[in-house]
Formats: sequence, structure tokens, C-alpha cells
Amino acid sequence: MVSHEMGMKDVFENPKSIFSTLSPEEKVDLQNNITLAYYKKNEFIFKEGERPSGLIFLVDGKVIIYKEGVGGREQIIRMTKPLGLIGYRALLAEELHIGTAITLEDSTVGTVSPEYLHGFLLKNPNFAFRLVQKLARELGFSNMRTVTLTQKHIRGRLAESLLLLKEKYGWENDGATLKVYLSREDIANLSNMTTSNAIRTLSTFSGEKVIAIDGRKIRILDIHKLEKISKLG
Repeated sequence: MVSHEMGMKDVFENPKSIFSTLSPEEKVDLQNNITLAYYKKNEFIFKEGERPSGLIFLVDGKVIIYKEGVGGREQIIRMTKPLGLIGYRALLAEELHIGTAITLEDSTVGTVSPEYLHGFLLKNPNFAFRLVQKLARELGFSNMRTVTLTQKHIRGRLAESLLLLKEKYGWENDGATLKVYLSREDIANLSNMTTSNAIRTLSTFSGEKVIAIDGRKIRILDIHKLEKISKLG
């Protein structure tokens, strides 16, 4: 795992971070108002129905957010990597969380209190704009996923999910193995299908030499074919 010291530097300096546009003085003040917490793999950061504790962001690690649906079936609605915000929609809307956040690996999380967010950060126009921009982008992504998960067939949904994992978490050093290890159930919950269908379709992709499977490790052998399957739906 990346040290949280390096991760915190990224939080303030990486151009992709929502905090990067703050002035040096504002960054120092913000750092004094961040609470860090460390979570082991498969620990809950918050649960559906809980009240938001603040503006939460991922320093290092991996987190998924899922929502419980009809009959207790879970649907993964978001995946987060370092610098990503977690559960901020509920905070801004002054609502309870509509999903549950759980770690996929040991993770470090930072929290900014609601009082500091409203009292200082949102008064910074650049920060407020970037927060609105982030919300708008995630709304667009959610809208596209709604169409995908309701209109694509099983093969198309699973192919898209594997491409999403690649886009979100990238490759291992071999440039082909996904840098995230999900259970078959998690892959099913990401793709809006039963676990048995996910297992069967992964096996079919493996037989077609599109992917190779080693436990929870998935290696993409033919990304162009995977993209074609996803596009055809």
C-alpha cells in the first residue's frame, strides 16, 4: 500500500484532486482540519441509512459503494480510487447515505467536517465549482450506466464492467492483469447479473481467449474484442 504521507501530498498537489486549486495558506488550514482513519480490507466506512460524517476522500486503497436492492440483492453503484470522494452527495443534499461503502483492500480515508466544508471550503469559488463539476460528471456516468445495465445483454454488461475496472484501477506491471481483485459475486453485483451468470460468462470469455482467469486475478488477452463485445451489447 502507498504510504499515507505520499497519499496526502497527492491530495493537495495532484491536479486531479479537488483540493489542488486551494491557496498554500488554505491547504495548510485544511490539513489541520482533516481527520485520517485507517481501514482493513472488507471494513465498512459507512452504511446505507447512516448520516454523513463529513466530506470523505480516499487517500490510498480501493473502495466500492453498493446499494441493497429488491430481495437483498446488492448492486455496486460506484468504485473509488485515491483522490476520489466518497458519500459526498448525501452530505450536500443533507440526506442519509443511500449506499454502503466498503474497502477492497487496506485503505486510508480522510474526513473534513461538515462545519469546515460549509464554513470555509464552499466559500472558495474554485473549489465549489470543481465540486459541482464532479457531481455533474458522476450524474452523467450514472445515467449511462442505467441504460447499459438495463439494455445490454449479459455478455455486453460483463465486458463493460471489465473495461470499467481497467479504466478505474489500471493494470498490474504486466500491462494486462486488472489491478483489482473482485469476487465473482462482486463482479456480478457490478454487472447487474446473478453470480452464476457471471461465473458462466467469465468462463465463456476465457474459452474465447478474451481473458485469462487465475483465482480473482483477471488478465485481459484481447482488449479490442472485449471492447467490441461491450459495444455490441
